[in-house]
Amino acid sequence: MNREKRTEIFTRWRNANPKPTTELNYSNPFELLIAVILSAQATDVGVNKATDKLYPVANTPETIYALGVKGLSEYIKTIGLYNSKAKNVIATCKMLIDLHNSQVPNNREDLEALPGVGRKTANVVLNTAYGHPTMAVDTHIFRISNRTKIAPGKNVIEVEKRLVRLIPEEFLIDAHHWLILHGRYVCMARKPKCGECMIYDLCEFNKKTA
Repeated sequence: MNREKRTEIFTRWRNANPKPTTELNYSNPFELLIAVILSAQATDVGVNKATDKLYPVANTPETIYALGVKGLSEYIKTIGLYNSKAKNVIATCKMLIDLHNSQVPNNREDLEALPGVGRKTANVVLNTAYGHPTMAVDTHIFRISNRTKIAPGKNVIEVEKRLVRLIPEEFLIDAHHWLILHGRYVCMARKPKCGECMIYDLCEFNKKTA
């Protein structure tokens, strides 16, 4: 796919949705970090249901840490893998308190050192909370990048690096959200809604290899 096509694709997405954001509910970087940790192998809707009950009670490293693993588990037990996630969140809160003055780090190294935080989670926080031009490649973005040929790659890291390199700079801050929303609601894995797709004429999807 050439630069002109990519530019037109992202221009259309921007015109349709000028200020895209995550569908996770949060009001500060810490709430976002916890929500993203909880969202692994879970839906945003499911995470929001849990955090909508949790955050009015505890939404700082100190207050969540005070709940302990057992107390936190009661709030997030509707989310998959809640036991391991509760342990990671409590350990992360402890590290934030001890090492970062209860603040969420604004750099990849410190973020990825937190329990339960991998590259994708760090990228979401850096992009959504702090405005870094990072690309958190989930299953939706990996699929869209390869299917449309916006930035095909054999693995997540390869796709991430190609997206950051190939997407025109003016779109980079918001590109992560447009790609996820497109994959979530239009270009689904099994039955993409090509008839409803605003970039259908630009897409290089080969249906024979889908």
